[in-house]
Amino acid sequence: MDVQIALLLAQDGLTNGAIYALLALAIVLVFVVTRVLWVPQGEFVSYGALTLASLQLGKVPGTVWLLVCAGLATALVDGVVAVREGRLRRMPRSLLANVVLPLALAALATWLAPRNPPLLVQILLTIALIVPLGAMVYRLAFQPLQRASVLVLLIVSVAVHFAMQGLGLVFFGPEGARTPAFTDVRFELGVMTVSGQSLLVIGASVFLIVVLYLFFERTIYGKALRATAVNRTGARLVGISTSLAGKLTFTLAAGIGAVSGILIAPIATIYYDSGFLIGLKGFVGSVVGAIVSYPLAALGAVLVGMLESFGSFYASALKEVIVFTALLPVLIWLSLRSRHVEEDDEE
Repeated sequence: MDVQIALLLAQDGLTNGAIYALLALAIVLVFVVTRVLWVPQGEFVSYGALTLASLQLGKVPGTVWLLVCAGLATALVDGVVAVREGRLRRMPRSLLANVVLPLALAALATWLAPRNPPLLVQILLTIALIVPLGAMVYRLAFQPLQRASVLVLLIVSVAVHFAMQGLGLVFFGPEGARTPAFTDVRFELGVMTVSGQSLLVIGASVFLIVVLYLFFERTIYGKALRATAVNRTGARLVGISTSLAGKLTFTLAAGIGAVSGILIAPIATIYYDSGFLIGLKGFVGSVVGAIVSYPLAALGAVLVGMLESFGSFYASALKEVIVFTALLPVLIWLSLRSRHVEEDDEE
């Protein structure tokens, strides 16, 4: 391997690692706030990529119907709970968020898709169609189980993964999709050629990480999520709703997944079931940070991207084995340096 090939592999590794870093941050965020090991994070990636690809082909994306159905189911559950608890005053807000908004987005997507809107409009519409799904998934699958053990939440998370994967097959079909590159610009840096697409992906990932940092440091909702992550019981005692924190967390995770799917769509062909492997690599990165440290999770995700890139050069058939085998020494180290703590019963 000469220097030029090594630089090209490093560029690919950084590009993939930037996307994995976003997924790792989403997985860490969901876990520290809700105690859910968020297995379906990759499904939001595939949904984002396939939704954008459908819009670019002038088709109404299947996400539209998924959003409407999920919204109706969420409104129905909210209605049953409101009647049972005698809190009907909450229903107008639920109907607005889960019925009116999805129907408006569905109508907008149906009208815009055949008209081939500009790329920026397609991206914004893709994000708007996917982000509400995060809160809906939390409301339907996890909010009723807030006090359940981590094991139960993990089992439900796996079930949600299979459900979303099957729905992806129903709404998008088995064919893969790949969008055109956002830019064809290339820069010559000595012996290395840097593609504008790679710079765009890395830049977008860094920008989103900075935005998330400012959100957690400067906004009241971000500080509420941090308080919930540190002490759920204490957060409830000072008036922070753990249900609201869960919905906001899953909404952020869905948004990160949608953006990641948009970024990865020009790089690789995405199928309805591609999200699981992509999300699993983000999970490997998050494990480096013990699923609690954001900086270490991001660093671990970049290392995963590098391992994947250089592993594909030396042994392309074994690149996935190389990536996931690297998880073993991390798990052994974490096991040796940690002490066993019984799960709190207060949840």
